[in-house]
Amino acid sequence: MFRSISDNPTLMGALCALVAVFCFSINDMAIKFLSGGYALHQVVLFRSLIGMVVLLTILLPLSGGLAALRTRRLGMHLLRGACVVFANMTFFLGLAALPLAEGVAIFFVSPLIITVFSVIFLKETVGPLRWAAIALGLVGILIVLRPGTEVFQPAALLPVAAAFGYATLHMLTRYIGRTESALAMSFYIQLTFILISSGMGVAFGKGQFAGWDNASLDFMFREWVMPHGRDWLILVTVGAASAFGGFFISQAYRVAEAAVVAPFEYVAMPLAVFWGVLVFAEWPDGVAIAGIALIIGSGLFMVWREAKSRRAKVPDTPRYRR
Repeated sequence: MFRSISDNPTLMGALCALVAVFCFSINDMAIKFLSGGYALHQVVLFRSLIGMVVLLTILLPLSGGLAALRTRRLGMHLLRGACVVFANMTFFLGLAALPLAEGVAIFFVSPLIITVFSVIFLKETVGPLRWAAIALGLVGILIVLRPGTEVFQPAALLPVAAAFGYATLHMLTRYIGRTESALAMSFYIQLTFILISSGMGVAFGKGQFAGWDNASLDFMFREWVMPHGRDWLILVTVGAASAFGGFFISQAYRVAEAAVVAPFEYVAMPLAVFWGVLVFAEWPDGVAIAGIALIIGSGLFMVWREAKSRRAKVPDTPRYRR
């Protein structure tokens, strides 16, 4: 049965994407859960160290050994890693203050930003239908954010910043993805996480800037403390989910077309609603659901149009998410 799946690139890509999205949804939920007791950079460091162990002990032997990590583009890998770190940090700081489903929905503005970036940096042509989809997606963002009302939270802008970081990452992945392995891209991203989060721990880990009433800022500057009890299990789960999620989403985009894989990333939205209700007792209201529907609908349309326009031009390249 496994052989028949591996011989079918479409099915293999879809299954890899589903595994990755499930891993990422666990990662998002668990980090939001930990945001009340630990500093973000401490959680990220533990996650990355555990993820690196999983990558080196399980995924590396399955991918051809150390040869898969060789690269002549170390600078580009580290730049990609910095983009992922920025996207992660801003996204999770937003989740500390926002309902899980709304934070994830706002982040899905990234396909719209990717399209705009492709026009600016890659000189691609975008037709009126895609510009209309971008406009609808922005309307959806405004509906979810609700600026000018009492419901608006400045923290809601953080997933928007994360989407810009992810869009920049995607541009870089297009540039190097045809020559670099999925394992190499995952490895150097984890390495960048370890370096940056360790530096942030040295700078802020003593809690000298802690004590904010704002949930996002408190998550950022809280003092490092030793994890206890079940939190160790959660951190191990987060690390493993991050490693497997990054690997499988890269594999999905390597073996199947973007038009097949990308829509499966949107399974993250119902999963975010599920975890939000189950773990945090959060249920989006009618206005938020309307905005979410516009964001997801426009994003799916953009993914489909982008993949259709690229199919005959450029081989699909892997992406990496949280």
